[in-house]
Amino acid sequence: MTPTHSIDALQASLAYRFANKLLLEEALTHSSYVNERKPGDSTHNERLEFLGDAVLSLVMSEYLASRLPDCSEGALSKLKARLVSESSLARVARRLKLGDYLRLGRGEERSKGREKDSLLSDAVEAVIAAVHLDGGYGASRAATLLLFEDELRSMTSHGAQPGADDFKTQLQEWCQKRYETLPRYEIAQQSGPDHDKMFEVVVSVKDEVVGRGVGRSKKEAEQSAARQALRRIEE
Repeated sequence: MTPTHSIDALQASLAYRFANKLLLEEALTHSSYVNERKPGDSTHNERLEFLGDAVLSLVMSEYLASRLPDCSEGALSKLKARLVSESSLARVARRLKLGDYLRLGRGEERSKGREKDSLLSDAVEAVIAAVHLDGGYGASRAATLLLFEDELRSMTSHGAQPGADDFKTQLQEWCQKRYETLPRYEIAQQSGPDHDKMFEVVVSVKDEVVGRGVGRSKKEAEQSAARQALRRIEE
């Protein structure tokens, strides 16, 4: 079955135009498609998936280390692990509508392969590798940061660090899984002298306030608001 969307539309979403479009075609070709055709007719994307995994890891490691200089190695590793997880990659793929472009065999079509997290996440890595081979590291880095813009902004704008008491991270993961969106934090009020300020923060999900918190710093107030939101969700 041929992809249901134009490759030109996908290139526009990537903000990258391929010199060699066969690389992009390979990135979108699942092994099930190749297995149903004569040998040599097509090449599947597993080779590109392998390379894309390495490129993605390097881009994320470089970005997180530069943007979060106060994070420990362990914290950075946990952040990167979430960014490059199958569920994270699948979310990126769905925003791109990448499933519509995949070339699948009949069996995968029947089993709704275009909706499978595993196939979608593999395809994202393969597309990143295709950009890398076609345009070099600079191009693949730019494309990767664009694709993961929402996830990276959420993790770095508030200095999020993973941990047992990181309520902001827990709320973010719940929102992404449930609504495919991110919570929004806003300062509702601040009071006190500069050396002893108190901040009140509200957190909203889909424009609905779900939590409110107070703290001696914005980070502390945001964590408190996220904790209240999580309690409401559990109830």
